[in-house]
Amino acid sequence: MGRVKMGAVVSLDGFIARDDDTVGPLFDWFGNGDAEWRWSPRQDEPCRTTLASKYFVQSVYPNIGAVVIGRRLFDLTDGWGGVPPAGEHVFVVTHTPPAGWKHTDTAPFTFVTGGVAAAIEQAQELAGPDRIVDVAAGQIGGQALRLGLIEQIVLHVVPVVFGSGRPFFGGAGTGDPITLGNPSRIVQGDRVTHLLYDVA
Repeated sequence: MGRVKMGAVVSLDGFIARDDDTVGPLFDWFGNGDAEWRWSPRQDEPCRTTLASKYFVQSVYPNIGAVVIGRRLFDLTDGWGGVPPAGEHVFVVTHTPPAGWKHTDTAPFTFVTGGVAAAIEQAQELAGPDRIVDVAAGQIGGQALRLGLIEQIVLHVVPVVFGSGRPFFGGAGTGDPITLGNPSRIVQGDRVTHLLYDVA
């Protein structure tokens, strides 16, 4: 099966959004460089970052097959209008599938009511052995990490302090601390530092 990665852009104090779900300057680095690239062929406007950021992202995410997100992110984005932001399919962990979503019959979205592990298993089956499953940070990513389902953690750390907000590791739950080694890669962009951790 393809590697399962959890990642997001995150503030210096560990938040992926403010309490009101706004992201402030977290994504400013997507437009502060000369290197043009796209997360996927479907992306309308290209990112323009430093070469270092471009090469990091493209090497860590060479081929995303499927994305796993939670219902909160789905509702906030309206499922990106039925178009996956990356990969070919989105698996949404939810207690109840949305009623009346206008893209239900046409969009490559699957609503999984059996929990995080079931969603990742389905995503891995679709992605196959050569593509990546990208799990959104936050509640879903934190649960997956605690379940031992995450192989790598990717942080794009922006030098801003929110003070409070939506934590990168969300509901990682209680139990023994999850101890990681030193980052396997550290790359400095402009107003962002990229970190890659392997999870034992």
